[in-house]
Amino acid sequence: MATGDPAVLRLPSQDMKQGNEPLVKGMATPEKAAITLDAMQMLDPRQVKPDNIETERIKTVLDETIAKLELSSLIPCIIDSLDRFADMLGPEITKSLIEHQKLSNEMEHLLASSEEGNTMRAEEQQGCLCLLEQRLKCSVRNVLRLLLANPSLCQALKYEAWAKESPAKGFIEAFGEFRNFMLERLLTSPVEEEEKIQFMEDISLRIKKNTEAITALQAELAAAIRTREEEIHKKDNVIKDLKNSMQDLTEDCKAGIQQIKQEGEKQQKEELQASQARCARLQQDIQQLGAQLNALVLEHRASELALRKRKCRVEMEIVNWIQKYDADMGEKQAEYEEVHAAYTEEKAQLSLLMEKRAVLLQEYSQIEEERRMCQKKKEQALKEFTTMTLAAIRIQAFWRGYLVRSLFKSKRKKKKKKGKGKKIKK
Repeated sequence: MATGDPAVLRLPSQDMKQGNEPLVKGMATPEKAAITLDAMQMLDPRQVKPDNIETERIKTVLDETIAKLELSSLIPCIIDSLDRFADMLGPEITKSLIEHQKLSNEMEHLLASSEEGNTMRAEEQQGCLCLLEQRLKCSVRNVLRLLLANPSLCQALKYEAWAKESPAKGFIEAFGEFRNFMLERLLTSPVEEEEKIQFMEDISLRIKKNTEAITALQAELAAAIRTREEEIHKKDNVIKDLKNSMQDLTEDCKAGIQQIKQEGEKQQKEELQASQARCARLQQDIQQLGAQLNALVLEHRASELALRKRKCRVEMEIVNWIQKYDADMGEKQAEYEEVHAAYTEEKAQLSLLMEKRAVLLQEYSQIEEERRMCQKKKEQALKEFTTMTLAAIRIQAFWRGYLVRSLFKSKRKKKKKKGKGKKIKK
C-alpha cells in the first residue's frame, strides 16, 4: 500500500485538472498503473523489507550507531543542565557525567596550553593528550552503556535536550544518509540494478522523444501563428481598400441619390408589395428558427444536466477514494505502532542477553585458559616421557650391543687359543 499510494492520489489530481476523461482512462488501463507501481518499487528499494540476516544485522548495527551518536551529541547539553537532570539520571550516571566533564575540561586546558606553550614540551604534551583521549573515549563508552541500559531514560532525555541545536546534527544526518545508501545498496540485487538502469534509460529515451515532439509541435505552432498573422495582414489590407472604396461610393452615392430617389419613388409602390410578401415569408422563417432554437436549448439543458450528474458522481468517487486512503493509512499506522512496540521490547531483551553473554564470555575465556594450561602441562609431560623412553631404548640397545660384542670377543679368543695348541702338538 505504501508504494501504491502515489498512483491512487494521482487520479483525483488529474480529474480536477482535466475533467472526467482521465478518470475513465485511469480505470480502463490497470496494466499501466501496475507498471507504474513496479517502477516505483524498483526506483525506491528502501521500501522493500530486508530478507537477509546479514542485511538485517548491518541495518541494526547502523541504527544502533545512529542512536549512540544521538546520545553522544546530547551529553554536552545534559552536562550543562546537570542540576536539572540529576533526579532523572540517578547517582551513578551523574557521577560518570561529572567525571566526563572533568576529562573534557582537562582536554580543553591541555589543548589551550599546547597552543600557547613552547615546542620543547610538545612530545610530552602529545603523550598526555593521547592518554587523556583514551580516557575520554572510555568515559563516553561508559556513559553510553549506562544510558542505553535504561531506554525510557534515553527517550526522556531526547525530548528534554533536543530543544537546543546540536553541533553534531549535520554529522548524524550525514550518517543517516549513509545508512539509507548502504541499505539501498544491500537491498538492490544486480538484476534489480540492471532493471533500474534500463528503466532510467527508457525514461530518458521517452523524454528525448517527447522533447523532439514538443519541438516539432512548437515549430508547427510558430508556422501556424505566422500564417495567421499573414492572413490577418491581408485582411487588414482588404479592409483598408474597402474603406477607401466606401468613401468613393459615398461621394458617388450623393450624386446618384437624387436619381435614386426619383427611381425609388417610382419603384416604391412595386417594392412595397414585394416587401410585404417578403416580410411574411421572413416571419415564417423566424418562427421555424425559433422552434429550432427552443429544441436546441432543451437538448443542451438535458446534456448539461447529464454532465452535472456525471461530475457529481466523479466527485463522490474522489471522496470515497480519499476516505479509503485515510482508512488504509490509519490501519498501517496502527500496525506500525504495534511492530515498533514489539521491536522496543525485543531490543530491551537483546540488551539483557548481551550483558549475560558478556559475563558468559568472560567465564568461558577463563575456562579455556585453564584447559589450555592443563593441555600444555600434559603435552610437556608426554614430551618428557617420550624423551626418557627413547633414551632408555637407546641405552638398552647400546648395552645389548656391548654384551654381544664382548661375547664375540671372548669366543674369538678361545678359538685362537685352541688353534695355537693344535699347532704345537703337531
